[in-house]
Amino acid sequence: MANPNKITPHLFRNEYSKIVAVLCKTFDIKHIEIAEDIASETFLKASEYWTVNGIPDNPAAWLYTVAKNKTKDYFKHLSVIEKNKPVEVTTAEKELQVIDFDTKNISDSQLEMIFAICNPINSQKTQIGLALQILCGFSVEEIANAFLSKAETIKKRLQRGREVLRAHHFKIDSLSEQEIHQRLETVLTTLYLLFNEGYFSRTNNLLIRKDLCLEAIRLTLFLTDNQITNAPKTNALLALMCFQSSRLEARTNDEGEAILFNEQNEDLWDKALIEKGNYYLIEACKSNNISVSKYHLEAGIAYWHTSPAGKDKWLPILNLYNQLIIEYSPVTALNRAFAFSKVYGNEKALIEAEKLNLITSEYYHGLLGYLYSELNIDKAIHHYEEAIRLTQSKPEKQTLQKQINLLRLSKI
Repeated sequence: MANPNKITPHLFRNEYSKIVAVLCKTFDIKHIEIAEDIASETFLKASEYWTVNGIPDNPAAWLYTVAKNKTKDYFKHLSVIEKNKPVEVTTAEKELQVIDFDTKNISDSQLEMIFAICNPINSQKTQIGLALQILCGFSVEEIANAFLSKAETIKKRLQRGREVLRAHHFKIDSLSEQEIHQRLETVLTTLYLLFNEGYFSRTNNLLIRKDLCLEAIRLTLFLTDNQITNAPKTNALLALMCFQSSRLEARTNDEGEAILFNEQNEDLWDKALIEKGNYYLIEACKSNNISVSKYHLEAGIAYWHTSPAGKDKWLPILNLYNQLIIEYSPVTALNRAFAFSKVYGNEKALIEAEKLNLITSEYYHGLLGYLYSELNIDKAIHHYEEAIRLTQSKPEKQTLQKQINLLRLSKI
């Protein structure tokens, strides 16, 4: 019998946001918290019931049924308290009979919810944070890591954002084509961050969280199926996700430890996903008046990483990073420095990397550890140790320690 304590967190990540989205869409609930409370109560009941009686054959369907029943109970309770509003309650109960948790309605509800939350009455960072929390199930800590910010700052931002939505009488409406276009960039950023947390988790003992990657791909795929949102940058983002996902099986060993790119078994790369990446990258470049987005550039880099071109691929990768660095981020700058080392050598790359002076970043010290490995072993070990001190990821600590051990052995 499966252990409910192990399966419930996985289901929570996958099903919680689906329940919230469908309830909000079906009942036009003014306060998101009501839908979240019903979803949370559903999982609490699952945890208690499954511990005693075991997990049902179809746990997702079981959750949906309980969510429906709890929603019905909510409206019955409301009818008792708000006796002066019988019409509203009756209408809600009628709609309850047709509440639908089929695949299409769930996906439609989630996408509509994302676009509703990505409302320009809040700042873009707040919109993205709320979408990650409500629709993607991210914790405050995970959102803080995505924004490279402090958890307390994120907590206050999310609270203010919810208050603004409430004051704006938040509800899921049909948006105009112009409103969808205006909000698409924020929605894509949300899905990009969702995928990144799955591809390289910073807050979990697992380096890779495939369920997050698959969820991001699923929702992005639905955007490409809609004429309004099937934009070049949407296809570029989907291409990036496909290329990156193609190497997931090769990025960790059986113990969950990270395998460096140069040591990956290419036979484990998913060729079908690489082909899909090629398809969507071509789709992303079809328009005559194409505006090259960061997703185009990152997809191009990911394309070269899955290419069998060997050393010849690093110059085009560096050229793409030189374009991407215009929209500066610390991660892009560090990745560019790594690509620079592959083209011009570690010594010249050190000059580029140390200019960044990102002394509070574990990735900065990890890069310096790599670059110093062929030049000064003691300095390399020092930077790897600093990276271990700064990172919260257990798999990352293990990988860094392995590099230190190899360097120490080389001194003997």
